[in-house]
Amino acid sequence: MNRAISLLALPFLVVVALLVIASLYIVDVREKALVLRFGEVVEVREEPGLGIKVPFLDNVVTYDARILGLPTSPMEVTPLDDRRLVVDAFARWQITDVVQFRRAVGSGGIEFAQRRLEPIVTNAIRQVLGSVPSTTVLSDDRTPLMNQIRDLARDDAKDLGVRVIDVRLTRTDLPEQNLTATYARMRAEREREAADEIARGGEAAQRVRAAADRTVVELTSEARKRAEVVRGEADAR
Repeated sequence: MNRAISLLALPFLVVVALLVIASLYIVDVREKALVLRFGEVVEVREEPGLGIKVPFLDNVVTYDARILGLPTSPMEVTPLDDRRLVVDAFARWQITDVVQFRRAVGSGGIEFAQRRLEPIVTNAIRQVLGSVPSTTVLSDDRTPLMNQIRDLARDDAKDLGVRVIDVRLTRTDLPEQNLTATYARMRAEREREAADEIARGGEAAQRVRAAADRTVVELTSEARKRAEVVRGEADAR
């Protein structure tokens, strides 16, 4: 009898255990979680720990709560003086409103958010760098420019439920064809300077040779004159 009851209770206990397991979820300290029921948000969990959901009805979606990085592709920008530059940048961002983030990116998650965030950052870079001359972009202190880019990108990214924390210009350089032309111009200038120096040196050497020849002629003439005088005096004696 007892054995029969035990055999009947075993499936029930298994079902209960499965229901308990299916109703529990864990939120990691590095994550934020949303509990979805038929696609609608029913609970937001931003604190780590154990949570409870309705088994087989609720779905838990987690997102990275840490600061994330976004490297941009190399882009050409045109500063105020129409001198084209190639720019690389690196942005750091973080999810701040997980519900708004879910509505903005849907099931695309972090990867889809990166694809939407990159044009926001690149547009901010083009707008800010296009308002200043290239000398400002190429200067050693670009902190004010990067802060302007960050603020502009932060305002445009609010609808994604994220916050742009920082934007850094990792490279600002001339395009390859401009570099080639610049190097050629610099080489031509150096060659012209070298030719000028050689010409000036030749002129100086010519003057020195002319002065030396004139000195030789004068000394020779003076020596001959003295020799004639001495010879004449000797003949007179």
